[in-house]
Amino acid sequence: MNHPDSPVNPQAGLLNAMTVDVEDYVHVSAFAGVIRMDDWDRYESRVERNTQRLLDLFDAHNVRATFFVLGWVAQRQPALIREIASRGHEVASHGLTHQLVYNQTPGVFREETRVSKVLLEDLVQRPVLGYRAASYSITRQSLWALDILAELGFRYDSSIFPVRHDRYGIPDAQIAPYMHETAMGSRLVEFPLTTKKLFGYRLPVAGGGYFRLLPYAVTQAAFRSINQIERRPFIFYLHPWEIDPEQPRIRAGALSRFRHYTNLSRCEGRLDRLLGQFTFGTVEASLARISLL
Repeated sequence: MNHPDSPVNPQAGLLNAMTVDVEDYVHVSAFAGVIRMDDWDRYESRVERNTQRLLDLFDAHNVRATFFVLGWVAQRQPALIREIASRGHEVASHGLTHQLVYNQTPGVFREETRVSKVLLEDLVQRPVLGYRAASYSITRQSLWALDILAELGFRYDSSIFPVRHDRYGIPDAQIAPYMHETAMGSRLVEFPLTTKKLFGYRLPVAGGGYFRLLPYAVTQAAFRSINQIERRPFIFYLHPWEIDPEQPRIRAGALSRFRHYTNLSRCEGRLDRLLGQFTFGTVEASLARISLL
């Protein structure tokens, strides 16, 4: 039996994926109603220092992660994106302007995604294989986006959350990584955000706000069950602002404030513990282990 704080290796052939959505606190969809995109530059930027803290923490645990970088950030912080790559991490795309996919036309989505991909590839001088939509906004009404991703040369997507939520989710979507055939006949690997079935309910345990709001023991138990019993890799995500309890407070609705600010002071410590308990790598490496890339 493993000690509660000793590293846990997944079943042979599995590797959990550690991911970071590189965006600042002003970019979150929960604040879109009170902060206009045209005003983003007027707010204090904190994404660089927070991402640096994550890079240092990953180095301390010898973990390589996938950073889904918002193009808007890459345009303003190119040195940060180069450093992410130079420190051995995978750089993937988080789109350009953090707009919900189902609120965009296919034409706008294609152009923004293309610009972001070209920008990132120019910065890191490597192919960008992966994509994650703002707020997991590839839903049933925006599955057309997967064809565009395949057309633009992406090899995998991690935008589908198999849960019910007011902003995202496909509740009956597959829960393990799989090869998706799009409506136009293209093929693209999907690595859905991790859920754990509990009493018939799909509990979202992939990270982010769920990691901060739920007791740490819930995440720990989910990792052990998913790796050791269900024998599938876990994909974990968080944002740089989630380890920054000193960030400016935005006047937004009560629910948005609750989701965004609860337990920010605990997140970095919990992440440090998680990195010591479980084995992580990039999305690309995780999918390669199960022969999907």
